[in-house]
Amino acid sequence: MNIQRDSGWSRRDTLAGAGLLAVLLGVPIAAVHFDSTDDDIPTAAQGQLLTDVCDMVVPRTDTPGAADVGVPAFVVLALAHGLEGSRAPSASAAIPETASYLRPDGSFRHLAWLEAEADRECNGNFIGRSKAERLDALKKIDARGFAADGDHPWKLLKALILTGYYTSQSGGSQDLRYELVPGRWDPDLPLKPADRAFSSDWTAVDFG
Repeated sequence: MNIQRDSGWSRRDTLAGAGLLAVLLGVPIAAVHFDSTDDDIPTAAQGQLLTDVCDMVVPRTDTPGAADVGVPAFVVLALAHGLEGSRAPSASAAIPETASYLRPDGSFRHLAWLEAEADRECNGNFIGRSKAERLDALKKIDARGFAADGDHPWKLLKALILTGYYTSQSGGSQDLRYELVPGRWDPDLPLKPADRAFSSDWTAVDFG
């Protein structure tokens, strides 16, 4: 479970991501490992980019953000293990501009695509731009991704970021409302603006 190459990620970050992935896969944490090609391992720039993107998708507020709870490492491991169909042949192949990011087996290199797309949106060097510029670039990628019909690389990446966060302890018990024993069933309850969704039904939440 070593993703050290030149990413600069700490072992603690890797273990945090592996723990989230193990929960979703329903396997022991020791079973979570890299067994595919080196292009699943992020470079230093890709690692920083992914951390920034996770932080922008779920920023720190009164609860920890996605980057705080190990979601970047979770996304890397999830991509390597093919979560959400990320290693399926011809994933995202319907989008012409993504053709250069296909592996020989037809699967898609999501991190390489995200790096190139983010840099293109910023006319180069996304991670060197101001936070406002990076956020504006990501909003454009997000709008374009969700305007596309069918599969799109960004839809999958965002789904993994949200899945990683809302299955973490902080996301599932602080950002969402967690009740170990829900109690009685009420078919109709008034909701106030400050009410949080229940963690037992987070997939029903519209994240926009």
